[in-house]
Amino acid sequence: MEILVMIGQLVLALSLLVGLHEFGHFAFAKLFKIRVSKFYIFFDFLFPLPNVANFSLFKKKVGETEYGIGWFPLGGYVAIHGMVDETQDADALAGPPQPDEFRAKPAWQRLLVMLGGIIMNVITGIVVFALLTYKLGEEYLPASQARYGIVASPLAQQVGFRDGDQIVKINGRPFNEFNDIYNPDVLLDNESYYTVERNGQLIDLPKLGPGFLDRISKQGDEPFVSARAPFTFGEVISGGPAAKAGIQAGDRVVQIGTTPITYANELLSTLPKFKGQTVPVTVARGGQRLTLPVAINSSGKMGVALKPDLHLSTRYYGLAESVPVGAKKAFSVVTLQAKALSKMAKREISAADNLGGPVEIAQQFGGVWNWPHFWTLVGMLSMVLAFMNLLPIPALDGGHVLFLLYEMITRTKPSERFLENAQRVGTALILMLMFYVLIVKQVMKFF
Repeated sequence: MEILVMIGQLVLALSLLVGLHEFGHFAFAKLFKIRVSKFYIFFDFLFPLPNVANFSLFKKKVGETEYGIGWFPLGGYVAIHGMVDETQDADALAGPPQPDEFRAKPAWQRLLVMLGGIIMNVITGIVVFALLTYKLGEEYLPASQARYGIVASPLAQQVGFRDGDQIVKINGRPFNEFNDIYNPDVLLDNESYYTVERNGQLIDLPKLGPGFLDRISKQGDEPFVSARAPFTFGEVISGGPAAKAGIQAGDRVVQIGTTPITYANELLSTLPKFKGQTVPVTVARGGQRLTLPVAINSSGKMGVALKPDLHLSTRYYGLAESVPVGAKKAFSVVTLQAKALSKMAKREISAADNLGGPVEIAQQFGGVWNWPHFWTLVGMLSMVLAFMNLLPIPALDGGHVLFLLYEMITRTKPSERFLENAQRVGTALILMLMFYVLIVKQVMKFF
């Protein structure tokens, strides 16, 4: 039953996101009076072969456009006349451009048609996160609840912080929320300082001095300071190292190898030492202690979420207030994706462990239908889809956008044959990535 729930959530999410993405292209095409013969959620052919296995699960023609649901569930398309894409090549465009064709329209209109799907996905992500914020509010950590002190980054240690310090004042005044520590007004003020409680004593740390905000930004993803806390395991990813070893949600880690573990930061700093190794993990469960062999992956992870023992509060917003908050959350997904892609390119993190396909996405939805969790993932996937489609790869929207920008800047239009060859190269790259994610990566799990 859990597998059916996973599949159901995945199919519904993909149907919504693909449909909305293609509607973005469709809407701009119709706005500029470009003929669209097909609008399909999923492919009605064996992608990328438009003349192989042509059939649909549903179709209905309304006016000049056939609307349908295809059988191949890894995308969707709108058949825009006069455009080189997965359904048409340069041979189909041998004649002179017709007034209702894509190629006959000004470059700026073609650009908007190609950006339409991305725009729609961004709007969807913002709307989803805004409505979730309005409905559920926004959790935050009150300063009083950071009772286990902090974890100090190397930069924080340079200015006097130590692990376990409790920050009690900022510039001599008490503060309400833990995130007030990161207030830009504080970090930009050369005279700012923090007061900590350490071993029962109050200590004023040195003033931050000039350029401190720049020093934090150069530190990368690692937080300046973070709240330290004991933890239990939350969601255990199906098929991951922890799940295979028998670890369950609610388990509390006691020891990794011979290293005792109390706080989440201790676990996160210990696991990378055992990359690619099987290590005994001792957990407390129901009054008992169990030692389980866990095969830590090449990224130093074990496939489980952490649930810190911190008591969060919730802040609620009006509908209008929720929009900028939702937009910030939506674009934070894009920022995270860009950073992850950069780290994969630099080989700082493993592409094998961080690239996911339909199986991994379905596992993220889980075997229980939880609407807030479902819509959170839909919002995230919508922004990921926008980001990935904007990459300047031929066959993706970003590839078309790149060629159109070149045309607008140079006043020189690439030939249809060039666009067709670029489409083939881009499609080949996408197929190789799909083959890796769908076949190779799944096979590797058994070894």
